[in-house]
Amino acid sequence: MTDIPFRTARELRAALGARELSAREVVQAHLDQIDRVNPRVNAVVTVAAERALAEAASADERAARGADLPPLHGIPVAHKDTHETAGIRTTFGSPLHADHVPERDELVIERMRAAGVISLGKTNVPEFAAGSHTFNPVFGATRNPYDPGRSAGGSSGGAAAALATGMHPLADGSDLGGSLRNPASFCNVVGFRPSTGRVPSWPAPLGWSGLATAGPMARTVADAALLLSVLAGPDPRSPIALDAPGEVFARPLDRDVRGLRIAWSPDLGGSVPVEPEVADVVEASAKAFADMGCVVERDCPDFTGADEAFRILRAWQFAVKFGPLLASARDRLKDSIVWNTEEGLRLSATDVGRAEVRRTELFHRFREFFTRYDFLVLPVSQVPPFDGELEYPVRVAGQDMETYLDWMRSAYFVTVSGSPALSVPAGFTPDGLPVGVQIVGPHRADFAVLQLGHAFEQATQVGRQRPAVAR
Repeated sequence: MTDIPFRTARELRAALGARELSAREVVQAHLDQIDRVNPRVNAVVTVAAERALAEAASADERAARGADLPPLHGIPVAHKDTHETAGIRTTFGSPLHADHVPERDELVIERMRAAGVISLGKTNVPEFAAGSHTFNPVFGATRNPYDPGRSAGGSSGGAAAALATGMHPLADGSDLGGSLRNPASFCNVVGFRPSTGRVPSWPAPLGWSGLATAGPMARTVADAALLLSVLAGPDPRSPIALDAPGEVFARPLDRDVRGLRIAWSPDLGGSVPVEPEVADVVEASAKAFADMGCVVERDCPDFTGADEAFRILRAWQFAVKFGPLLASARDRLKDSIVWNTEEGLRLSATDVGRAEVRRTELFHRFREFFTRYDFLVLPVSQVPPFDGELEYPVRVAGQDMETYLDWMRSAYFVTVSGSPALSVPAGFTPDGLPVGVQIVGPHRADFAVLQLGHAFEQATQVGRQRPAVAR
């Protein structure tokens, strides 16, 4: 039973389907792992143990009757604490919602539960998911499993740390400026930002935006793809949802990668500062792709306008979401949220229009770039996991970071392009800190990105290295 927490979701599902394991055994093993490991990392912040075991018993009864079993039958998951879950406290990491218990599931939770997922509880987030370091006044900070003095990233930091330590095999996350990718890089797991519209969102006040998206996290690319097969697909409540069904992502990811044209850059063509130990891992990854038979060349799209577009559109969204709170609860919002919201309130219609133009221009530069290359390989984060006592890194490669956003450019520049982007484990610094690499593909080429990430994962095996805290 002790090996259950580190089996893959696909292995667990096969064992559950064959009745080699019961859902109650699987859920109890993960609850035991939470009890044992979570006090050291603070990743799972609400545990619904009685409910999970009751759901597991119902799943076992369904299997005993010989009923058809859904694709994620009996798989336990603790959900991101910004995703509303019916009957389970959802705080958004804010004291304003510390006792909030939703009456309904939001769309991604609805889909996971329909697919047979058993809800263990909730994973930690930054306050209102703002920033890529997971800490908040309700639950405190999530610690990096590879060095508890370091950040686990964010905003899906609790999910990433829980995955790395075997508390559950799959995780739902979301990504605006890197919130699926940065914590995956920091915790040596997989995080996938899908193409705009691949995973629909509801409720979503800015339903036409597409700058933020939900997506899967896991310890392997194949497991992330399995979860995506449930999360993806059309829904009439989302105006930008793609029509393609999600089932395609459950297919095997194996492919011959020889001859694929891969561009890579350690610093996004010189547009962002990157710490040397991160750049070294990216360069080593480029060599690994060459050893796999890919045609590898150092090159990068032009990211002109990406910073301006992202910051304006993010600030505009903050103004919409948090503007009303400034008058009623300003003193209960962290300073970075207040600053980002005020930036949004100062915007003009011309500013927002200019940002959309820049965003469109970048999309077309990416489209043209991918006529010459099949994929682009970049750093996920510009730094390795940083001091957990900081709100954000104040210097990167000798350059001062003026705001809490500056150090995340390597992730959010890609956000603006609309391309699918995968964070996959790639190496470690000399101090033993995880570093992921970002695999970016053409718009809507999500399956192909996952295939290349799977091949890289199988060739390098970096993701198999577990943190000592979980052993």
